Amino acid sequence: MELTPAELTVLGLIIERPQHGYDLEQVIAQRGIRQWTDIGFSSIYYLLAKLEKRGLLHVAQAPTAAKSRRVFHATTRGREVASRNALRLVAEPRPIPQPLLVGLANLSLLSEREYLQALRERLARIEARIGAVQAAREAQPPLPPAADEVFSYSLSLMEAERQWLAARARVSDDEQD
Repeated sequence: MELTPAELTVLGLIIERPQHGYDLEQVIAQRGIRQWTDIGFSSIYYLLAKLEKRGLLHVAQAPTAAKSRRVFHATTRGREVASRNALRLVAEPRPIPQPLLVGLANLSLLSEREYLQALRERLARIEARIGAVQAAREAQPPLPPAADEVFSYSLSLMEAERQWLAARARVSDDEQD
């Protein structure tokens, strides 16, 4: 059974620690998970219901009141499916749509000055984002190894982009002299 990235993320967080939807929202916000997967606040409960219906999650004890929070737990099958999906995603490189590449493929539409300005703007935004992600990482209590790896990989990708942007902006500066 193949899971979407959002389904695997939610299931993985439940495997990490049984919790209810509101707790999930807090973890998703604290770890900046929305920067790398599309889980909206309103979709958390939809995903939980979908995973429960597929037998990957269960509620250990029925809530006593209608408005009680349902604490979700992963089933044995849920752990197996999550493990297989995680292994596949780690092992298999897949192309990721990059809107930047579409912009670069259309450089003929921009002047050199516009391109340089766009590179500088993107560089400033990437540097700010690196700072924000580093601050979020440092503000966390000790992170589970999986969360630490997500922060590490994300920061590595942003740093690589920062280096590329800085080199391109310098080349453009030199060409204008």
